Amino acid sequence: MPHDILGNPVSAMRDTSLRALDDFIEGYLAYETRAERILAVAEAEPDCCLANVYAGLLWMFLESPDAALHAAKYLAAAERAAATSTPREQMNTALLRAWAAQDQPETLRLCDQISDQFPRDLVVVKTHQYFEFNRGNFPAMLRVAMKVLERNADISYMHGMAAFAYEQCHLLEEAEIAARAALDLRRKEPWAQHALAHVMLTRGRIDEGARFLEGVKDTWTGLNSFMITHLWWHLALFYISQGRQTSVLDIYDRYCWGVAKSYSQDQIGAVSLLARMELAGIDVGERWQDIGEHLAARAHDTVLPFLSMQYLYGLARAGRLEADALLRSVRYAAKMAPPYARDVWQDVALPACEGLHAYAQRNFDTAWRRLNVAMPRMIEAGGSHAQRDLFEQIMLDAAIKSARLTPAQQTLELRRMADPNGVPVNSALAEVYAELGLPHLADQARVRAALTRCKHPD
Repeated sequence: MPHDILGNPVSAMRDTSLRALDDFIEGYLAYETRAERILAVAEAEPDCCLANVYAGLLWMFLESPDAALHAAKYLAAAERAAATSTPREQMNTALLRAWAAQDQPETLRLCDQISDQFPRDLVVVKTHQYFEFNRGNFPAMLRVAMKVLERNADISYMHGMAAFAYEQCHLLEEAEIAARAALDLRRKEPWAQHALAHVMLTRGRIDEGARFLEGVKDTWTGLNSFMITHLWWHLALFYISQGRQTSVLDIYDRYCWGVAKSYSQDQIGAVSLLARMELAGIDVGERWQDIGEHLAARAHDTVLPFLSMQYLYGLARAGRLEADALLRSVRYAAKMAPPYARDVWQDVALPACEGLHAYAQRNFDTAWRRLNVAMPRMIEAGGSHAQRDLFEQIMLDAAIKSARLTPAQQTLELRRMADPNGVPVNSALAEVYAELGLPHLADQARVRAALTRCKHPD
């Protein structure tokens, strides 16, 4: 019986098909476009169970309401081939079926069962982490990684998966050790680079983080649109803190927005970066209009609450009527979502969307009140804490603009602990302290911001 690149037995197939299978596995773990080659194999070999499972998985990662429709023919082919396939391939088929049916409990159960029995099936391990990430269950992400780490200690991508799970659990020392272990095995390991960038951002190692990403960007080749745009997004966050406005605009225009404008992750990355740029005082010109045109198709998209919140803000900020339609769709989801997801739609996504919509309409009082309802449980909507920080920043700006200066001062000083010399946080503090009648503190904040700008001329 042949084996895949990780040593898992697979059903008999042509050598060219096995190579394509290996391309998918490593391409999937490495966020490389070569993973997409599996689509041609699935088309050519409908009797190859695993090729069709993996093709279906690719379509499910479209993260759109019609993803399951695109995956359906590959699922049907995999099910026809499953009877003569290996038990692992049969279980992978069942996993795709459960995901397409939006049966989250069964999907998670199958992920655990497969990785228990086949700990080298890292496609399933990676996918399992994705599911847990999307519901904010970061300890589960770490558990998924830990139970198979010893069996995959030779695989750089495994250490990268562990690193990001550690980081999302705020175990930053462990995250850095795991990320560096991955990079020792393979310098071109984008997920480990990404995890280490998270650590440096969280710890306020802004200059070091910028230098690190600048030093590894030569390895950002062959990556899919999510990974390439997201790594540049992280570099842009460091540049925002350093006050490098021209460089941030350049990253947005050349590397963050424009790779795959119809893809969910590219869209929310662009929305998030553009919003952060505005919050940092950067003039973004007419850039919201282009995003709005591509987000218009999301008017009824409630696949994931974390995505919908950012779609809605982008639409509202662009002045699109589709923002109102999406808000109605979110209200519908809050009533009709499956039981396992209903609470997050009702208690987090809905008040957050109402707050974001109000903020885009410059109704800062309502924005602050509604976001304040959602923020304590925002983790349940998924996304990384660096990504969710966008909502905290918007709520903070709403506090300032609605003259809630005491909570604004408290929040800003807490944020300054993680970014002592950051230009945006100190610029905002200067404004707030001036309004609070504390001019000496305002002057100190202005000096910190000015010194950082001088250190990093754009």
